[in-house]
Amino acid sequence: MATDAPPKWDRKMQQRLAHGEAAALGELYDRFASLVHAQAHRVLGCENGADRVTRDVFGYVWEHPGAYDPKQGSLRSWIAALTHQRAVERLRQSQDDGRSTPEEIEEKVRAASAAARADYIVTSMPAPLRVALDLAYRRRLDYRQAAADLGVTEEEARRRLRLGLQLLSTAHHGPRTAAPRVHGSAR
Repeated sequence: MATDAPPKWDRKMQQRLAHGEAAALGELYDRFASLVHAQAHRVLGCENGADRVTRDVFGYVWEHPGAYDPKQGSLRSWIAALTHQRAVERLRQSQDDGRSTPEEIEEKVRAASAAARADYIVTSMPAPLRVALDLAYRRRLDYRQAAADLGVTEEEARRRLRLGLQLLSTAHHGPRTAAPRVHGSAR
């Protein structure tokens, strides 16, 4: 699972973008394009829309590198929040096209918001909890196998999994209290 980039990297990347360094945009794209596309696809449910949101997000970042404020959180979190905002806007616009009912749109928005919160929670939790969850859910290991892989006691593996799941369960209880702010106006 990906982790947030170090703040020093975030500030340096922002400076490079502000100086118009095309290689910086390529590096940023390589690092975050899969996150942006996956999150947009989760909201929109279509490849074409996710592609458009991905282009829009990286276009916005390129044109407005100063919109990111490192004091408000990581670059990864800001890009994820920007992606969510743009994808929800596109989803709501599709309502005007008559493809979905307002209730279907709002349900998709709620589900996508919960998924975005879950992603934020997982990437923000301490590494030992994140690694334990990764072993349990991606590699399908039980707590005994996870304990062996982690080199910890079975009780410690259970504790890490329990704490990780408790944190993750909060994703469905509404927005984060410290949501990353997206600066600048939406298009």
